Amino acid sequence: MTYFDPTTETLPREQLAALQLSKLQAMAKELWGKNRFYTEKWKRAGLQPDDLKSLDDLARLPLTTKHELMEDQAAHGPFGNNLTYPIEQYVRFHQTSGTTGVPLKVPDTEAGWQWWGRCWGHVLAGAGVTAADRIFMAFSFGPFVGFWAATEGARQLGALMVPGGGRDSPQRLELMRDVGATVLCCTPTYALRLAEVARETGFDLSSIPMKSTVHAGEPGANVPATKARIEDVWSAKCFDHAGATEVGAHSFECSVQPGGTHLIESEFIAEILDPATGLPVAEGERGELVLTNLGRWGFPIIRYKTGDIVRTTTQRCECGRTSMRFEGGIIGRADDMVTVRGVNVFPAGVENILRKFAEIDEFRITVHKVRQMDEMDVEVELCEGADPNVVHAIAERLDSMLSFRPRVHHLPRNALPRFELKAKRFHVNRGA
Repeated sequence: MTYFDPTTETLPREQLAALQLSKLQAMAKELWGKNRFYTEKWKRAGLQPDDLKSLDDLARLPLTTKHELMEDQAAHGPFGNNLTYPIEQYVRFHQTSGTTGVPLKVPDTEAGWQWWGRCWGHVLAGAGVTAADRIFMAFSFGPFVGFWAATEGARQLGALMVPGGGRDSPQRLELMRDVGATVLCCTPTYALRLAEVARETGFDLSSIPMKSTVHAGEPGANVPATKARIEDVWSAKCFDHAGATEVGAHSFECSVQPGGTHLIESEFIAEILDPATGLPVAEGERGELVLTNLGRWGFPIIRYKTGDIVRTTTQRCECGRTSMRFEGGIIGRADDMVTVRGVNVFPAGVENILRKFAEIDEFRITVHKVRQMDEMDVEVELCEGADPNVVHAIAERLDSMLSFRPRVHHLPRNALPRFELKAKRFHVNRGA
């Protein structure tokens, strides 16, 4: 079993909680009076660092939202007031992908960047990566943090990192083969896209000694049918991971793969709250993930509403880690769920149904109104040579699994976009 930090990853839960509390208290004292965003936020709530006497006291602090951080940067640009130190002490800059609007700018100090690397060290070690591996980063290396942090994690593990920026998909496949890459880091969508390119160009994927693929940036590696497809085309184990630019890389799948991801509890505190009431839910119940990171003092995030829906367990994993796990990984996002004909639908649930059809190469889902009723259209591209009549079987399967019948459309090859970073396959258009 490969660990990044065997001591903290196997701590009894009582000791783990004590470690979290000590880190939380130290961070709060460091921020007080230096970080204007949180100092003013806590003062308005009538709280100060000395009020944090137990982990239960964390719930007394106000929640933080992305909207708040965006408003703060708009008012105090370019980086806002959530900076604990003078800007001269910051050495890295990244930003959110901006898929939902203006990107959030996120600078890091050297200590904060080392913390990022430690978090990704957990992610990679969980996938069994060691210093003997050659990790290919199929990533453009722009301002989106993406696999920049994975690169730092690979460095801290001592693994060889091979950058894939500045290359198209065929060139990336050739480079992976030439260097003998054993680990691929990319979005789940791009792993499937690379396999599609290999099939179209006659490239033999077995010429790459791949043993693991590690994914981030979007759901997919936690969707059973998508995971199975990635593992099939690459003949390698597929590992899920979750994180966010503003929060950090917070959870990962271990080599036992118990059907979920481990939270890095030495670096994060998680609360699972009912999105409607804001109250904690019981273990095993679905709720919104609220995170506090503990090692990124330069750009701290405290009680942050991630919008991600999870279900937790603290049952010890066979891998030996004692950390909380998210069963099924990130189930979906609170703002992604749609209701169609009275049925609550998460995009990942529909993806899991579609990916079980080997004939489907790419798809797009659109929810829109028809005569004041919500309807779902599913557009699919089929693999070369696939029987077009499979769309009827797809419609039947969706009907049986969702309890309503979407309209399934067969599109010609290459009609749908291909993605390298976050894929946008689920669209909601409820305009009049």
